[in-house]
Amino acid sequence: MKAMICTSRALLRRPIHRFLLLVSILFHVFEVTQILRCHSGPTSEFVAQRSERVYIASIHWNSEQILRSHWNDAVIALADALGRENVFIAIYESGSWDDSKDALRELDAVLAALDIRRNITLSETTHLDEISVTEKGSGWIDTPRGRRELRRIPYLSRLRNWILLPLQELARQGEQFDKVLFLNDVVFDTDDVFRLLNTNDGDFAAACSLDFSRPPQFYDTFALRDAEGHEPLMQTWPYFRAKESREAMLRNDPVPVTSCWNGIGEFRYC
Repeated sequence: MKAMICTSRALLRRPIHRFLLLVSILFHVFEVTQILRCHSGPTSEFVAQRSERVYIASIHWNSEQILRSHWNDAVIALADALGRENVFIAIYESGSWDDSKDALRELDAVLAALDIRRNITLSETTHLDEISVTEKGSGWIDTPRGRRELRRIPYLSRLRNWILLPLQELARQGEQFDKVLFLNDVVFDTDDVFRLLNTNDGDFAAACSLDFSRPPQFYDTFALRDAEGHEPLMQTWPYFRAKESREAMLRNDPVPVTSCWNGIGEFRYC
């Protein structure tokens, strides 16, 4: 430790190193300031629309830690704020090897006690089971590695379509919802969801959050495209290539994009 301290002091005596250190500090201060500016603001204006009906869907895999530390309680609080009669919760757990199944059983018991409608499916099918099938048809491709491998997107699409089956059954029974809310295994609170529900006064095809797994880097760039259809420029500020998207974020306005998914995705149900 002493050697490291001495070396640092020697470097600081050099003007160029002092200058670079100052630039680095200013850059990080600017980065943090932009994130706080973009992701803070008053929450009192975001009032629950208790007449709005929301279908909540979520897929989990090895999520025990966040389920027990945060997610279960947050979902219960959200359902209560939206109105228990206005929500239906559909969850699919996919072959976890941690204790996600028991965590979701605990959630199921609480939801049952609160008389909140739900469909929670715990699957024993693992990823190894999925890739070990003998008939490798739709969703499989021949890769440069000389293998026939399962593509990630068709696999996830199939799971997400499956979790919407209760929504279709409810529709056949004459029950309609205003929004479909996809919740990933992320940290959120009720105000976060209300912000999304009230995006552009509720007038949107889709509204998504930004998911920061390693701040200031946001997570999941796969589906996100800016107002001009470009992929994210980078995972830190300024994030987007399109000027319209960047300027909206600086104004703390809803950021126009052509597609999104990310940590939370809300879609108008038609």
